[in-house]
Amino acid sequence: MKHLFWAIAACAALLAGLAHADEASIRKAVEEKLGGKVDTVTKSGYLGLYEVFVDGNIFYTDEKVAVIIAGNLIDTKNMQNVTQERLQKLSSIKFSELPLDLAVKTVRGKGTRVFATFEDPNCGYCKRFAKDLQGIDDITVYTFLYPILSHDSEVKAKQIWCAPDKTKAWLGWMVEGNTPTGDGKCNHPTEKVKALGDKLRITGTPTLFFSNGERVGGAIPAAQVDKRLRQIADAK
Repeated sequence: MKHLFWAIAACAALLAGLAHADEASIRKAVEEKLGGKVDTVTKSGYLGLYEVFVDGNIFYTDEKVAVIIAGNLIDTKNMQNVTQERLQKLSSIKFSELPLDLAVKTVRGKGTRVFATFEDPNCGYCKRFAKDLQGIDDITVYTFLYPILSHDSEVKAKQIWCAPDKTKAWLGWMVEGNTPTGDGKCNHPTEKVKALGDKLRITGTPTLFFSNGERVGGAIPAAQVDKRLRQIADAK
């Protein structure tokens, strides 16, 4: 019986080693073909394909990397978008690790429901999002001024941060269209925020992070934000 146990254990160890070897070879091959750093390689559980997470995207490939498939994998048993669910999990963060002192803080009502955004001052979608959020109460929003669209975006980010009232300057510009009047010469965190955005692989604005670490890209409707905040609060 002991011999059987050790034989089974040895086989399991061998199979585990082979799996790791496969993942390592797939990682190397994909990096050579796509030119990006692969974060994770895991068995997808579908058709023998491997899930490859690289540069914030999910691809699928076979064990020989003969093909690389881009797109959503749908489980037809329940029409579950496996790719989107996995991407949401893989791109989530530890909210507590965000340097919130680098963000403009906006509080409405009690402010018990918290989330963060990365926004460019000249982003049209961000302006629409900021206006839409005016209808939601009991929130605290930490806005990281993330100027990636133009030189003027960086100028305005610095002016907003250097204004006597950052929150008033931010909302005045995004919601009311009032040009910020700060001189932009204070100790602003613009470079730190840009570095943070690069680290988090934020390529578009607005990008939201909820308190549970969930990331959402794009100007989603305020009603959807409110619904997600309620769900997160109920889950606590």
